[in-house]
Amino acid sequence: MYKLFLTLLVSSGISFAGMVNGVALIVNDEPITIYDIDNTMSVNKIGKNQAVGLLIDKALYEQSIKENNISADIFEINDYIEKLANANGMDIYTFKSVVKQKYGDYTAFEDEAKDAVIRQKLIQKIVKGQLAIATEEDMQLYYEKNKEQFSTSKFYEVTQYTSKNKSSLNSAIKNPMVLPSDVEREPVRLASDKLQPQMQYLLNETKTNSFTPIFTANKQFISLFVTRKEGTTSLNFESVKAKIFNDMMSLREKKYLKDYFEKEKLTADIKIVR
Repeated sequence: MYKLFLTLLVSSGISFAGMVNGVALIVNDEPITIYDIDNTMSVNKIGKNQAVGLLIDKALYEQSIKENNISADIFEINDYIEKLANANGMDIYTFKSVVKQKYGDYTAFEDEAKDAVIRQKLIQKIVKGQLAIATEEDMQLYYEKNKEQFSTSKFYEVTQYTSKNKSSLNSAIKNPMVLPSDVEREPVRLASDKLQPQMQYLLNETKTNSFTPIFTANKQFISLFVTRKEGTTSLNFESVKAKIFNDMMSLREKKYLKDYFEKEKLTADIKIVR
């Protein structure tokens, strides 16, 4: 009953005003400090009670990973990233180039991929067949309800830069006003329904007035500078089905874990330090 009372206190709101610096909570012998709470509030722009809830969830999650001896090696992470690339209709090299452009720091994406692999392993340990697998009907319904997530521009106005020398093309990208002699430049209008899924994704993810990552075609290095995106059209269901499956299963995994750890809170040894 005492543990339950403490859990209810944590859920309904705790005043930390009179708490001394240092440890604020102890979750199954693991301390959560006042600094942890303040930092979580600042980073996530949330209130104190929400921050406490997040930190308790994080502590229980990490403890469960440790108890089940779960880890993810580089081969498992690379395999996960390759499957993501395939789901988006891209080879692994182009996918990594797009990710590097989007994230800036590729290691941040690798950390997310590692977290996803660990989460999937934990799910396999604790679910025991209770997580429903997304069916064709489920995916079709998800597609119809979230078409805005699976849309692309109808046309792209781009400037195509091509060269047989990659370093020259890189120089042109860094300073488009100075064009090396072995780099050609020409305006091109592209219709999305004529593009391969890989190119659709590449252009969709590239912001206006930005270059795409360098890719190869016809034995040349190419980068496209996107000057304008025009109109909107939905990608067909078959072309995004793999991505929909990944998205749906990821959402179901996260919901299952959230519900699982809400129950774990009821029996966790949570102490409030004053």
